[in-house]
Amino acid sequence: MKTLVWVEHDNNEVKDATLAAVTAASKLGEVHLLVAGSNCGSVGEAAAKIAGVGKVHVADDAAYANALPEAVAPLVADLMGHHDAFVAPATTTGKNIAPRVAALLDVMQISDILSVEGDKTFTRPIYAGNAIATVESTDPKLVITVRGTAFDKAETEGGNGEVESVSGPTGNGTSSFVGEELAKSERPELTSAKIIVSGGRALKDSATFEEYIMPLADKLGAGVGASRAAVDAGYVPNDYQVGQTGKIVAPEVYIAIGISGAIQHLAGMKDSKTIIAINKDEDAPIFQVADIGLVGDLYKIVPELTEKL
Repeated sequence: MKTLVWVEHDNNEVKDATLAAVTAASKLGEVHLLVAGSNCGSVGEAAAKIAGVGKVHVADDAAYANALPEAVAPLVADLMGHHDAFVAPATTTGKNIAPRVAALLDVMQISDILSVEGDKTFTRPIYAGNAIATVESTDPKLVITVRGTAFDKAETEGGNGEVESVSGPTGNGTSSFVGEELAKSERPELTSAKIIVSGGRALKDSATFEEYIMPLADKLGAGVGASRAAVDAGYVPNDYQVGQTGKIVAPEVYIAIGISGAIQHLAGMKDSKTIIAINKDEDAPIFQVADIGLVGDLYKIVPELTEKL
């Protein structure tokens, strides 16, 4: 089986989420990568070094510069004539492209897989991760998104893939790139951070969130996350959100402060290696998944913890 993996990148370097997708794809058979972008030759060269990669298809065209799904999906569908499966990381971009590919191929997408059980058999979470379903596809082509926290990352060195230039459809002009506003931070990115400090609705407002969460995160060299309630209340931007509709994370240490532990949030962080919860409600659901739980007033506990680090 030949599998085509979408390489997520910024036209300069390969994003970490791609590496987990490569590991998942390697369990299906021969791995080919697709690098679609503008002036992305260096990305193609870096992708060819990823362990286990047989071939890298590089589509260098201004139309693919910003990974607009309306442009990329037809290209992928065109290349699927020579591949049996398309695999994309379950990131914002991957989840934007994959459904369109599935529609063009007239097949069912298999989303957020956790393991590969056979050539066409996979496990995936349902009911916000409260149950795991084993699904088998009967479609001639597979379209899959991969939950990055469920697979080890492929090594970025040691591979010797063949780089091949390709071209194909560039969409029908139904959308165009206008601009983007990227949040910049010196802290680790959530999906790759080894330690994450997250705050919830109990922090009252953005100033309080900044006062209590940020110093602790800085002391630990941690990424900063938040519950959906905190994001919806405007304490922090959307890209801080951890949960089923936010980012799925699995750091070495996850510290949940003032987070009750709604199913939506637990779905995004319960695979963390060590979970530490601080909450004044001893019956909060977060304590059911926490390895270490501290019942108390976060306004006293967090500053004391920060001071002692």
